[in-house]
Amino acid sequence: MTIDEILKKVSTGELTPSAAKKQIQLNSISEVQDIAKLDTGRAHRKGVPEIILAEGKSPDQVVKIAKNMFSTSGHVIISRTNKSHLAAISKSFPKKHIRKNTLANTVVLSTKKKKPIHGHVAIITAGTADIPVAEEAKVILDEVGCKNTTYYDVGVAGIHRLFSSLSSVIQDDVDVIIAVAGREGAMASIIAGLVDIPVIGVPTSIGYGYGDKGTAALMSMLQSCALGIATVNIDSGIAAGVLASIIVKKIN
Repeated sequence: MTIDEILKKVSTGELTPSAAKKQIQLNSISEVQDIAKLDTGRAHRKGVPEIILAEGKSPDQVVKIAKNMFSTSGHVIISRTNKSHLAAISKSFPKKHIRKNTLANTVVLSTKKKKPIHGHVAIITAGTADIPVAEEAKVILDEVGCKNTTYYDVGVAGIHRLFSSLSSVIQDDVDVIIAVAGREGAMASIIAGLVDIPVIGVPTSIGYGYGDKGTAALMSMLQSCALGIATVNIDSGIAAGVLASIIVKKIN
């Protein structure tokens, strides 16, 4: 049971306060054999459930963890999946409960209705190659019921493309901007210097040579002269989506 379900049962007399306390304690401890210890209270604290990182896990491990989470919450997000993970998930869960985002390599398992829309986040990428990371953020925003609009491939190599996107962002009264860029990562700084909206910079591992694997973009965003940027880790679209959702939740 979720915290909300437990409280509802207390209010209707189906659970005593002492029984509810025990249920809450039990809910906070969930182990999957000897492979995982789940933070089942995270959805209540953060508004986003614990996310299964499939990368580095076998398909069997991912399925076992997902089944445990799905049985208690009915809502599971799995990131960084590969073909083997997808095949195992497809065999283990009803098709009607599976939502795949192939661009983000992310899977959502859910029995729940979509949450009401609140707030508005713009997701902007410098290049087409940055889209998979941006889509990770989009998955999170979709799952928490946050409206989001995407503007892809509008980076500073053709800076005129960025200005029309920013005009739309300002006109739409967006609450937060997620700026996703590789190479030198300059786009996040330019955006922050032109708007009064919080910017979350997401450096990506796109690029080659000096500053390979996103280090140049990360350092550029951390060293930005423009104020109002919060920078997450390289390729961390999930973290950007969660942070944006928390900001939006506080605003709205």
